[in-house]
Amino acid sequence: MAIAKRNEGANVNSDINVTPMVDVMLVLLIIFMVITPMLQKGISVDMAKVNNPTPMQDADKEDALLVSVMRDGTVYFGSDKVVVDSLTGKVKDRLTNRTNKMVYVKADARAHFGNVVQVVDAVRSAGVDDLGLLTEQRKSTPNAPPAAPAGGQ
Repeated sequence: MAIAKRNEGANVNSDINVTPMVDVMLVLLIIFMVITPMLQKGISVDMAKVNNPTPMQDADKEDALLVSVMRDGTVYFGSDKVVVDSLTGKVKDRLTNRTNKMVYVKADARAHFGNVVQVVDAVRSAGVDDLGLLTEQRKSTPNAPPAAPAGGQ
């Protein structure tokens, strides 16, 4: 009588199948592409560009108070559209029980100066200790001529 021998090891496939890994990576890529624009805090504003901006890292924090002034005069507190007259009350409400009374203003580069002054005045009348005006770094052109010295000849 002979013993029946099963040879299951000969049927094992040792090739690596990367298709499931590629599928998972593509799904993750799509998720990150959709989520990343939502991570921006506040409203998108074309801020004024300056040569020497003051870095304000606290403006990127989750609990930072941002007031945005748009080109057409629209004012946003965080991501909520507000009227300048009601801005003082809303800022006061958010500043209660806070030790850091810092508010950041993002104004569009082409916003009317009067609208920005009204917003700054409304924020200051809410009892704000510090007010930060957010700007962006000006991109330097590689072939730009050197700036003329002050004083002239």
